Amino acid sequence: MRTESIINQKSVTFALRIIKAFQFLKGQKGEYVMSKQLLRSGTAIGASIREAEFAESRKDFIHKLHISLKEANETNYWLILLHESDYINDATFQSIQTDCTELIKLLTSIIKSSKHNPDASSSY
Repeated sequence: MRTESIINQKSVTFALRIIKAFQFLKGQKGEYVMSKQLLRSGTAIGASIREAEFAESRKDFIHKLHISLKEANETNYWLILLHESDYINDATFQSIQTDCTELIKLLTSIIKSSKHNPDASSSY
């Protein structure tokens, strides 16, 4: 059995936090539009990472991780809007955004190393 990679673990943990945030925003705050966008992009990060595991080529692997990176960036956007519109408080925002930024940094690092090292994509 394959050991879970750090990026897989962190993306699942992040997605679960996003799901809980969505449930809170919908249930407690009555916010549906931005929270739904947050849910979609925040859970898509890990889904694209999982797709990359079975990429058809190194180019496909990098492409799927780029999609994940774009979803992480979009998630960060929705977090900022939710924070600036007072749907989430400072502490919640800082905590979730820190996790999102960490995923962005990990994805960026994996993409860069995969472009420069052909064997890197098989061991992320």
